[in-house]
Amino acid sequence: MIALIHKSMMNNIISLAICLISPIFIFGQRHLELGNNRELFVDDYLIEKLEGLTIVKHTPIDEGPVLFFDKPWEGKFSTYTTIIKDGGTYKAYYRGIGEAGKDGSRNEVTCYAESKDGINWKRPNLGLYEINGTLNNNVVLANVPHVTHNFSPFIDANPDKDPNQKYKALGGTGESGLIAFVSPDGIHWKKLQEKPIFSKGKLDSQNVAFWSEPEKKYVCYFRTWKNDGFSDYRSVGRTVSLDFINWTDPVQMNFGDTPLEHLYTQQTSPYYRAPHIYMAIGGRFMPGRQVLTERQAKEFGVDSKYFEDCSDAFFMTSRGGNKYDRTFMEAFIRPGIGMGNWVSRSNYPALNVVQTSPEEMSLYVNQNYAQPSAHLNRYSLRIDGFSSISGSYNGGQLLTKPFTFNGSELEINYSTSAAGEIRFEIQDENGVPIPGYTMEDSQVVIGNEISRTVEWSGNKNLDELIARIVRLRIFLKDADLYSIRFKR
Repeated sequence: MIALIHKSMMNNIISLAICLISPIFIFGQRHLELGNNRELFVDDYLIEKLEGLTIVKHTPIDEGPVLFFDKPWEGKFSTYTTIIKDGGTYKAYYRGIGEAGKDGSRNEVTCYAESKDGINWKRPNLGLYEINGTLNNNVVLANVPHVTHNFSPFIDANPDKDPNQKYKALGGTGESGLIAFVSPDGIHWKKLQEKPIFSKGKLDSQNVAFWSEPEKKYVCYFRTWKNDGFSDYRSVGRTVSLDFINWTDPVQMNFGDTPLEHLYTQQTSPYYRAPHIYMAIGGRFMPGRQVLTERQAKEFGVDSKYFEDCSDAFFMTSRGGNKYDRTFMEAFIRPGIGMGNWVSRSNYPALNVVQTSPEEMSLYVNQNYAQPSAHLNRYSLRIDGFSSISGSYNGGQLLTKPFTFNGSELEINYSTSAAGEIRFEIQDENGVPIPGYTMEDSQVVIGNEISRTVEWSGNKNLDELIARIVRLRIFLKDADLYSIRFKR
């Protein structure tokens, strides 16, 4: 008997220790802490069970070209674009070079365009650098070899940043390392320091950085290869910093149990409506998958080195750390109709997704690479509309993992058909419906809205459930649910 009591006490002690050093467990099951974060259905983070429902990836709508790279200092090899929305101004940064050469050429420049709506773009004459004998150009950075090969800026969201360093940027190749630049306005740039801040990678692509609010540090995602000899597959590494100068030893990103592919760019950035979720909409390179013949390449004016491969755009996500989630292996954006879309290193997305109307967000893609018609193309999606939980006419249900929240109302982004509907039930952590919030109490949600508050028998207030461990059971019929948030 003493032995049994001793064993029981030891088990209790071990269980208590596990609770103290691990994420929160209730009855042996971890629960999520949603706070008032918006959650998108881009992975299975919130999902415990789907019955009759599926996670669906949505295809961006092709809205056509918005900017042709037809200036002498831009050209058919313009690429590595970054889009930033700063207040009411949209800003585009991209590489300009008339003819392709060795990475890091002195002939490479960083160009700039701006827009008031994200649709109509113009090049301001900045007068900062004399290019081809004139100051009348849109060049924001020149005469910095390697840096202008892939210069990629961001607005620093660190609340403790120097106000004169609102903008930060990285640029550089494996030969130079990554050089840090800062700017008060995104136009006038200077080096943060002379020596590179980071050098442990191949870096021969667009290397991106940002301040992560949930991680409370700067993160940088950069080009690596799957082995140290720079062969095999193009891939992604990650390093972090507290001060943007001193960076940790890099770690290789993990893609889960998915096939390896050449990820030429990754464009990882926090989603502006849910910054704890990093969206990576990058360029997938398929070496040797040739579509154009040599005759067709000449016909379209494709450079002779760039027609024996093809590329498209992919979509994956991360919630920090060294793991990407590739729920969707299929292309996010397929190459368009026409042979000009099927050349090497075309269809590479720009960094960042930006909102361009109350219902719409836009992403931008470099197209017709290595051709005289090289340009930036705009694509649109409904807000939060990367993917959704989707129900057929027969209907189905979703059961979430246990979670806590900190909000007074449940806000949803959804659409149904005229015959469709969505209903919500709040359960306790054991799956028992909470009185007043059952499926029978739920309003029948019909419509198509970016923001709607859910009610139960006319009641939308959830204050009594704040901090309580709960689950959601959601019924969908001929409907899509894009995101949910317990808002304050």
